[in-house]
Amino acid sequence: MTDYSTLRELINIDSPSGFTHDACDFIVQLLVAEELSPLTTVKGAVRCSLGQKPKLAIAAHVDTLGAIVSGINHDGTLKFSPIGGLSLTGAEGEYVRIRTLEGKVFTGTILLNDPSSHTNNGREATARTIKSMHVRLDEEVANKSNVESLGICIGDIICLYPNYEELPSGYIKSRFMDNKAGCFVLFELAKRLKGQDVPVELFFSNYEEVGHGGTCGYSDGIEELLVIDMGVLGDACEGVETACSICVKDSTGPYDYQMRKTLVELARDKGIAHKQDVYPFYGSDGSAARAAGNDFRVGLIGPGVASSHSTERTHKKGVEATIELCLAYIGQLQL
Repeated sequence: MTDYSTLRELINIDSPSGFTHDACDFIVQLLVAEELSPLTTVKGAVRCSLGQKPKLAIAAHVDTLGAIVSGINHDGTLKFSPIGGLSLTGAEGEYVRIRTLEGKVFTGTILLNDPSSHTNNGREATARTIKSMHVRLDEEVANKSNVESLGICIGDIICLYPNYEELPSGYIKSRFMDNKAGCFVLFELAKRLKGQDVPVELFFSNYEEVGHGGTCGYSDGIEELLVIDMGVLGDACEGVETACSICVKDSTGPYDYQMRKTLVELARDKGIAHKQDVYPFYGSDGSAARAAGNDFRVGLIGPGVASSHSTERTHKKGVEATIELCLAYIGQLQL
């Protein structure tokens, strides 16, 4: 039975885009423990070859949504600017950590301005925007100078609590299943392929949520990029949490036809639970890699994840299906 403790550990490491060094260090340590030799790119991503002359890169992003302090209000609350596509309605009421340049950590809560139901009977109709919301600090502060005296300033990183929970039913609910569940798939590939000298490179990108994570940093000789990222659930999609989604097309266009054909045939032949889907509002490291002009084919698969960019949920069956499809795809490579 697969041990998911490394997923819990990774999710509990704060890693909004631009603040991924701790999570990347954790990934390096895990790979070194498997007797592998990971490298860190200049941009901070982690890549690791599982064999000689890799021609297939399998990528997942470790960066998450978050926010950054953009100002201090006169009453000691914080203005914030989202990092990535943070859902403000989904973030309202969430506990956060504020991390300063000096390494101090403070806690707080993302709230609507004038949030009390007993003073604001129009709160339900108020649009949630960065101008109508703030971060309330868990410190005795009443003005801007009080906050500045703590060492908090513009540019400090705001990290949402993930609230990871693994359930007996097989479901895992937490923020940032997008895309730390994908990183976990790569961890499992490293374990299961240990010592097999397959021409595969694992690539952990660190700027996907802001659009440029998968643009560069791959080894020379890569011919295909298989991106592992969350499968979409919703009214417009067929995806489910218990299966691996195979993306046909996202907002940026279709993925490689031959790669998709091979993935679908392998899933059918091996009885791997899967769904083919078009994602209406989506981009990935694969999208970024194509836009950057990389000369390789790109495919996209991943476990189904519900309520994306909010309190997300997936199922171990979907994660395992994704691992199995990756292994099957690697198995058909001409070594």
